[in-house]
Amino acid sequence: MIKPNLIILILCIAFYAIGHQPLQAQTTGNFASKADSILQLMTLEEKLGQLNLPVGGDITTGQAGSSDIAISIKAGQVGGLFNLKSAEKIREIQRIAVEETRLKIPLLFGMDVIHGYETLFPIPLGMSSSWDMALVEQSARIAAIEASADGINWTFSPMVDVSRDPRWGRVSEGNGEDPFLGAAIAKAMIQGYQGDDLALSNTIMACVKHFALYGASEAGRDYNTVDMSRQRMFNEYMLPYQAAVEAGVGSVMTSFNDVDGIPASGNKWLMTELLRETWGFDGFVVTDYTAINEMIPHGMGNLQEVSAMALQAGVDMDMVGEGFLTTLEKSLKEGKINQTQIDEAVRRILIAKYQLGLFDDPFRYADPNRSQNEIFTPEHRKVAREIAAQTFVLLKNEGDILPLKKQGTIALVGPMADNRENMAGTWSVAGRFTESVSLKEGLENALGEQAKIVYARGANVVADSLLESRVSIFGKPTYRDERSEEVLIQEALAAVKDADVIVAAMGESAEMSGEASSRSDIEIPQNQRALMQALMDTGKPVVLVLFTGRPLGMAWEEEHMPAILNVWFAGSEAGDAIADVLFGEVNPSGKLTATFPQNVGQVPLFYNHKNTGRPLPEGEWFQKFRSNYLDVSNEPLYPFGYGLSYTNFEYGDISLSSTQLSGDQTLTVKVSVTNTGTVDGAEVVQLYVRDLVASITRPVKELKGFQKVFLKAGESKTVQFDLTQEDLKFYNYNIDFVFEPGEFEIMVGGNSRDVEGSLVNWQ
Repeated sequence: MIKPNLIILILCIAFYAIGHQPLQAQTTGNFASKADSILQLMTLEEKLGQLNLPVGGDITTGQAGSSDIAISIKAGQVGGLFNLKSAEKIREIQRIAVEETRLKIPLLFGMDVIHGYETLFPIPLGMSSSWDMALVEQSARIAAIEASADGINWTFSPMVDVSRDPRWGRVSEGNGEDPFLGAAIAKAMIQGYQGDDLALSNTIMACVKHFALYGASEAGRDYNTVDMSRQRMFNEYMLPYQAAVEAGVGSVMTSFNDVDGIPASGNKWLMTELLRETWGFDGFVVTDYTAINEMIPHGMGNLQEVSAMALQAGVDMDMVGEGFLTTLEKSLKEGKINQTQIDEAVRRILIAKYQLGLFDDPFRYADPNRSQNEIFTPEHRKVAREIAAQTFVLLKNEGDILPLKKQGTIALVGPMADNRENMAGTWSVAGRFTESVSLKEGLENALGEQAKIVYARGANVVADSLLESRVSIFGKPTYRDERSEEVLIQEALAAVKDADVIVAAMGESAEMSGEASSRSDIEIPQNQRALMQALMDTGKPVVLVLFTGRPLGMAWEEEHMPAILNVWFAGSEAGDAIADVLFGEVNPSGKLTATFPQNVGQVPLFYNHKNTGRPLPEGEWFQKFRSNYLDVSNEPLYPFGYGLSYTNFEYGDISLSSTQLSGDQTLTVKVSVTNTGTVDGAEVVQLYVRDLVASITRPVKELKGFQKVFLKAGESKTVQFDLTQEDLKFYNYNIDFVFEPGEFEIMVGGNSRDVEGSLVNWQ
């Protein structure tokens, strides 16, 4: 009689041989059958181990085998690790998984590769301001090359949460307020990460997050509750997630908030009925950090109850919380879950490992040669510099102060002027912060001996030292100066005395936005504003270089500062890229993807709002018994889609192929755009549509197309958009996706406010 252990050995050899076939020729169906062959060999404990995703921590190379995590891996209690950095460490941990466990199942290795790996690109809100999908995809492609060279095969990106509330810190991590643009960016990033073949060693699996509606947290406060109608949900928030699924994203991450009163990680309607059954998602679902455990304070039950709830909802992998690992066996015995639910979750994770080629070569993503030669390369940094310059938004340029001339004496003042670490912005966990280029270094590199630079700090990021300590906890120091703000201002005034122009580097520090960085006051700190006032009082021209991870309330700055260049947080090559734009080597072409309010009292403020029954007449500031404020107009400070250039663009009249359409006809919209200035530049031409009469209330306008066109000085181009009935559909009262015939206004312009429109009747 053949002994049971020998049977297991034979089966292991068989499935491992199957697993080592060339992956390029294998289909998803093949992967499922291979996963099933492994499932037949697994104990319940090993299955639950595949559903467990602990954090990597500070595992030391050479000592991984004796670490706590190694003990768990050897016991079959780990399906993957995240935020463990370096090919050597990952290779060592992977070796334990494939050599020292019973079934030798390789691990997934994930990381928050949000806007680059070691070569950092602008924060996502900044990247979105390029409106250039080729650049977005290129940034994700380079991130995938670098991360995969260092052992990472899975990224928790893209973050596609639509947000209209700049108080929410994680607005910096997303793509702004518009679902149409967000969907385009989601597709571009997933293509950049995953390419056309996940089994290639330089592609990584993407994870779209946070599913769903996280950007609508009440009061703009992180981790807070969300409540909205299904119509709003589908018409205004769901499109980017759905686009990610259609683009083939490999995994989905749950959000912290509740949806219809049920936390997302335990919401079966969300994770199974919508995501899998309606949209057809066939990858795996992972929670966010301890999200299952956090259902306990939500009021959903104890750890065993919420873990069972999450599995039943359709969650496959538990990040950090270990609720699956420690409670599902008991729930199975008690009949609260079933074996099929566990097996389905394990199957999805095993399939992902097959898709990534890990059964073919567990070490394919931990090649020391690639790690040494493909990360933070001069070529990647060059691209990062070029991309960063395309994301900056010129908000004001009174008297054409910009571009600056490379002559005379230029004064550089402000707390963000000489701080390499803060150039990266939030969520840059793998970046080389101290090797980023500061603004001071960028100006020095650009000027050489052509002009003199004088520098003074002038102010701390904020006057309150306790507040400042809360925004510098992730290794990005703000280098606080303990002298009084008055002394710092006087020092700056002395430094700028003989300057011809002043560059003021102001705004937020890197971690004033991002996760757990919500702000109730979204204006530039008062001590920095006092410095700006003092600089303006000198009578010298002042250029505000604005660092921010969110829309800010900047009514004072708009009124007083003659020139404002918003540079977000531009990444590794920030300083050089900013200098390129300040001195006119690059003409700014960025456009805002989130509305800037006049003050926080207008929040939430977004362009694609619905009308009211008592709208304020166009051009009016205030009327009693109309929908307006007593103390401020309804208008934003800077509208969605807004951004200036060093040249000017003139739009011709809109040309429509027809004003009467029916059925599946296509409407062609054309407009001539001319560069009427003296320098070459790029313009983002934006198409908006308004459904004038519908069965439910509809927005005053919705983005339905955009093109970024480059025009030489004096050049004209005709920009064309094609619309079909599919572009005009929406979710009605019954949540049916429908086209309703009627009259539509077609609008084209350089931002959401400054548009010209024509009417079309579509039956």
